[in-house]
Amino acid sequence: MTFLKLHAVRKSYGSVVALDSVDLSVKAGSRTAIVGPSGCGKTTLLRLVAGFDVPDSGTITLDGEVMAGDGQKVPAHRRNIGIVAQDGCLFPHLSVADNIAFGVNAERAVRHSRAAELMDMVGLDRAMLSRKPDQLSGGQQQRVALARALARKPRLMLLDEPFSALDTGLRVATRKAVTEVLSAAGIPTILVTHDQSEAFAFAEQLVVMQRGRFAQVGSPQELYARPVDPATATFLGEAIIVSAEVADGRADSELGQLPVEDHLYRGKAKIMIRPEQIVVTRATSKDQPSGTINDVSFCGPAFTARVTLHSSGASFHVNLPSHETMSSGEAVSVSILGKAHLFKS
Repeated sequence: MTFLKLHAVRKSYGSVVALDSVDLSVKAGSRTAIVGPSGCGKTTLLRLVAGFDVPDSGTITLDGEVMAGDGQKVPAHRRNIGIVAQDGCLFPHLSVADNIAFGVNAERAVRHSRAAELMDMVGLDRAMLSRKPDQLSGGQQQRVALARALARKPRLMLLDEPFSALDTGLRVATRKAVTEVLSAAGIPTILVTHDQSEAFAFAEQLVVMQRGRFAQVGSPQELYARPVDPATATFLGEAIIVSAEVADGRADSELGQLPVEDHLYRGKAKIMIRPEQIVVTRATSKDQPSGTINDVSFCGPAFTARVTLHSSGASFHVNLPSHETMSSGEAVSVSILGKAHLFKS
């Protein structure tokens, strides 16, 4: 069932169009991630949903009630929407307990009891309730910010780059904890992030934004495997995109002849291969080498290397397991798994 619906929502700031007639549906209890380059309109969308700003046109409906549009304008404090921002926005002069209970309309004992329950929910020790925010780590502060947002039992949660200030290991752990808490609570959530891997791990529905519009909306798996255009493909991850001549379900390109899903299309097109589809092995005396390794860089669990094909001179970067220890100039055999994704001209 659709819980949040945006229809033809448009917002401009002077001559700059921040959102250009976008449509979005968010199901009850689901997780949606919105990714896109800076300035594409992600935060503007959150502000409109939260009620901090008003769309120029279009409607925003939450749980069957019109929040904005059609002559309606429900203020932010009446929408019961939780928000966690990039820096947590905790009050530095208040204890953790008072931060969590801030805005909860109840007696002090009840508020602190609720704060203690929420500390358990977000995986923090109740002993931290008496601390001030500057006595917590960045990850702990973000969990407290989540607890504060949950304290008023919101019907929708908005996460605006909540993990970007954390280092890599803490970022992953905090994201997992937040995802588990929100899933257990059954609260529909929208996450805005610049981190594609974070969006993939978090979302059931993924939205890619470009210049105020939705380039593509669907499951993370669908968008990664079948992006709508080359720009979306490269934004979501490493991609090798080349020109090809397509006929009878096969693409003839500088990568060789590759199968494609469309057996009816004939003509010029571009095709995409993800690096993980490429298998590079050391050429043996029985093999006819198909490429050469160049520009090898050690990256811990893997080597990043550029492979140049003998047949066409085309080159591309791949990740090779570090135990392979291939060196620059070494001859290799190259094969491609699966089908190429087709972008029709």
